[in-house]
Amino acid sequence: MSVTAHAHVDDHADDHVHHHKETFVTKYIFSQDHKMISKQYLITGLIMGIIGIAMSLLFRMQLAWPGESFPIFETFLGGWAPGGVLDADMYLALVTIHGTIMVFFVLTAGLSGTFSNLLIPLQIGARDMASGFLNMLSYWMFFVSSVIMVISLFVEAGPAAAGWTIYPPLSALPMAQPGSGMGMTLWLVSMAIFIASSLLGSLNYIVTVINLRTKGMSMTRLPLTIWAFFVTAIIGVISFPVLLSAALLLIMDRSFGTSFFLSDIFIQGEVLHYQGGSPVLFEHLFWFLGHPEVYIVLLPALGITSEVMSTNARKPIFGYRAMVASILAIAFLSTIVWGHHMFISGMNPFLGSVFTFTTLLIAIPSAVKAFNYITTLWKGNLQLNPAMLFSIGLVSTFITGGLTGIILGDSTLDINVHDTYFVVAHFHLVMGISALYGLFAGVYHWFPKMFKRMMNKNLGYVHFWVTAICAYGVFFPMHFVGMAGVPRRYYQNTAFPMFDELTDVNILITVFALIAGLAQLVFLYNFISSIFYGKPTEQNPWKSNTLEWTAPIEHFHGNWEGEIPHVHRWAYDYSKIDENGEYIIPGQDFVPQNIPLQQDEEELNH
Repeated sequence: MSVTAHAHVDDHADDHVHHHKETFVTKYIFSQDHKMISKQYLITGLIMGIIGIAMSLLFRMQLAWPGESFPIFETFLGGWAPGGVLDADMYLALVTIHGTIMVFFVLTAGLSGTFSNLLIPLQIGARDMASGFLNMLSYWMFFVSSVIMVISLFVEAGPAAAGWTIYPPLSALPMAQPGSGMGMTLWLVSMAIFIASSLLGSLNYIVTVINLRTKGMSMTRLPLTIWAFFVTAIIGVISFPVLLSAALLLIMDRSFGTSFFLSDIFIQGEVLHYQGGSPVLFEHLFWFLGHPEVYIVLLPALGITSEVMSTNARKPIFGYRAMVASILAIAFLSTIVWGHHMFISGMNPFLGSVFTFTTLLIAIPSAVKAFNYITTLWKGNLQLNPAMLFSIGLVSTFITGGLTGIILGDSTLDINVHDTYFVVAHFHLVMGISALYGLFAGVYHWFPKMFKRMMNKNLGYVHFWVTAICAYGVFFPMHFVGMAGVPRRYYQNTAFPMFDELTDVNILITVFALIAGLAQLVFLYNFISSIFYGKPTEQNPWKSNTLEWTAPIEHFHGNWEGEIPHVHRWAYDYSKIDENGEYIIPGQDFVPQNIPLQQDEEELNH
C-alpha cells in the first residue's frame, strides 16, 4: 500500500511544483502545509486524550469502590479484570499510561504541536514554517510514537507499570513486575521517537520565529502567543535531550547488563550482580526534563490566554513587556528547580534548601502573569464567549493550583505531604486542568481559522460550566485526602483502617470525574459536527488585530495571495482613542497590525 502511495506522490511531484495540483495524499496525509499539520496534531492529540481520560475514569472507579465488580472493566480489560474486578498490576499500568499519554501526547504535542504550527507562520506573516518537510516529519514521528504507546497496551504481560516517571529498579528489571518486560521496552521506544519528534518541531519553530518575520514585525511587536511558543520550543530543545539520555541508559541497563541505575538488588533471596549504580541519578535526569515539561505544557496555554483575553476584553494586554519578561524568567527558572520533586529521595538536605529557594523564586513571574491577566480583565468590555470563559477558568486554576505549589516547593513542608494525593491535586490543577483549559480556549478561538466554520456557542457554555465545576469537584477534595495522609498510586487503602472515613470523599471525587468525562463528549460532538455543519465563518469573527485574520478564509499553501502584509504596530491596539476621544478608525474598536499609524497617532507601549 505504502509503495503505491509513494509512487503516486512522486508522479505528481512535478505538478505540485508548477501548478499546485495536490493529490489527496500530498494534501491531507503527507502534507507540508502548516495549517494541515496543525489539524493532524489536534485530531491525534484529541484521540490520545480520549484514551487517557477513559483510563483515568477506570482507575477512579477502582479507588471509589475497591474490589467491586464492574462489567465495563471486563469489556475493556478482559483478562486483566477477571469477573469485572480490576487486577492490581493493571491498575498500576493504567495510572502509568494515563500519566504518559496526558503529559506528553495530549498536552505537549496536542497543545504545542497544534497551535505552534497553526499560529507561528500566520501571526508573524510567513508563508510557512522554515522547513515544511521537517514539520511533516515531526508530526509523523509523533504519530508513530502514539501508535507504539497504544500498542503497548495489548502486550500479553501488560503495559509499562512503573508510574509515568518510570523509576528504576521497577523499570530496569524485567522480572520486577509483569509490565516491566515488553510493555516497558515499547514505552521506551515510543518515548525515544516522541523526543526526536519534539526536537524537530521545536528547532523548526525557533528558526521560523527568528528568521521569517514579515517587514515591521520586530520582537516587541510579536503577539504574546508567539513569544510563548518560541520560548517553549527553546525549553524543549534544552531539556528533552536529557530525558533521551536517561531513556538510553535505562535501555542499556535493561538489555546490555550495565548498572547505571542499579545497585545491591535482592530478588527472592538471590543477590543480583549489579553494583555501583544509583536510582537517584535517574531521578535527577528525569526531573531535569520533568519540571521544564510543566512549563512546556503551561506556557503555550498562557500565551493563548493572553491573546484570547485581550481580544475579548477589548483592551490592550496589561504590561506587555512584563509578560514577555515573565515568560523568559519562567523559562530560565524552570531549568533550576527540578530537585523539589526529590526532597525525600535521599538527596543531600543542603540541596533541598537550594531547590526550595529557586522554587519559591518561580512564584514571582507566575504571580506577575496572574496579576496582569486580572488587570487586563478589569473594566474591560468583556465578551464572554466559550474561549474567554476557558481563559478566565485557566487563570483561576493557575492561581489555586499554584498556591499549593508553594507548600510542595518548601522542603520542610513537602516532606509531610510528598507522595500523597495532595501532590496529585496540585499538579493536576496547575498543569493538567490549566493546560487543558488553554487547549479548549485555543480550539474555540481559532476553530474558524482551522475549519472555516464556527463552533456552537451554547454547547460551548455547557462544556465550560460542567467541566469547571467538576474539575474543582475532583481536585479540590484531593488536597484534604492528601493532608490526611492517603498515599498516591495505591490500588486500595483497605489495609489502613485510619483511611476508612475517607471512602466517601473518594466516591464524591469519582462521581465528579465521571460527569466531567461526559462533558467532554459534548465538546467532541460540537467539534466534529461543527467541522461539517457549523455556521460558515466571516473573515475576522472576533474582531481581532493579529495577522492570521487578514489571511483569506480559503486555505491554500502560502497563506496570503500576493504580497505578505507589513506590520506597523503591536498586536493589542484595542479600544484605542485619539485626543478627541474617538476611535482611531471611526466606529471600530480595534486596529489590525497591518494598518499604518494614522496622523498624530502615538504608538503604544514598546
